[in-house]
Amino acid sequence: MSVPAPKHIWRALPIFAAICFAYATVLVKLSRDWWTDENYSHGLLVPFIIGYILWSQRDKLASTSKRPSILWGGAAVAIALFALWAGVAGAELYMQRMSLILVLAGTIVYFWGAQLLRFLLVPLALLFLAIPIPAIIFNQIAFPLQLFASRCAVWSMSMLGIPVLRLGNVIELKPLNSYGIKRLEVVEACSGIRSLMTLITLAVVFAYFSYPSNNDQQPRSFTRWIKSYGFWRSFIIVGSAVPIAILTNALRVSGTGVLAHIYGTEIADGFFHEFSGWVIYIAAFLMLFAVAWIVDRFKPRTASKSVDEKMDTRSPQVIPVEGAE
Repeated sequence: MSVPAPKHIWRALPIFAAICFAYATVLVKLSRDWWTDENYSHGLLVPFIIGYILWSQRDKLASTSKRPSILWGGAAVAIALFALWAGVAGAELYMQRMSLILVLAGTIVYFWGAQLLRFLLVPLALLFLAIPIPAIIFNQIAFPLQLFASRCAVWSMSMLGIPVLRLGNVIELKPLNSYGIKRLEVVEACSGIRSLMTLITLAVVFAYFSYPSNNDQQPRSFTRWIKSYGFWRSFIIVGSAVPIAILTNALRVSGTGVLAHIYGTEIADGFFHEFSGWVIYIAAFLMLFAVAWIVDRFKPRTASKSVDEKMDTRSPQVIPVEGAE
């Protein structure tokens, strides 16, 4: 099925070209961070996922009513450009990157209206999740996660009768057949924030593509959408990604501590460390599937009936019989 070109698309193309020119430095630095920072390596896949979403939903995007808002769209673009200028002047990279999302949203509202923006909330949310957060906020999240993982490891090892001592995020233990005390440090890479950011992104993608087919992707009324089953299903799936990521990482650190007591602290590095990370990712994603399966068990039944069911409820017709008087 061919999709007609959106109205005024020729006007939007120069604007998007100007956006790419204005944000060229921001995009280059963002791509470099995706390539070098393992905490946000999932950002390399985000543009491809967004492109696939736009291509798969092209029919709905083309059929959406277009109500351009020059006032709100222009105001959003102006604020975004001011944020870009302020971010460059103050060397605040996060503000520059956030202004990119705002200028994209403002451009969409300016040319097509808020109705189309509602259909593009998920792609914009994925782009937001792929933007590295400031270091000061990152550290405020990572260090408590390090302490939580180390506490869980010490608790699980104590339950197994393994003598262990925790000093902050450092675990002291005595491996078997060893006369010295060994230390395991739960570093920032083992805090779980990497799996947290990745799993939240995967949860958004999974909730989007598994959205109930018998529900509209975006109901006409925002209030009805908030109250719909599809919204709360997606909310639960994405929200469950946070405790799942934290608990699975704590399980990984605990297992590393137990194996370090049996085989030595060398087990915490090398192949086992990388392999356990992949196993935890798979286990966490399977738990997301389990959450979705449980939520679907409580899916409310629709009150509407099919055409065949309606035909069955009609009053029976009287068929005349030949020869009857």
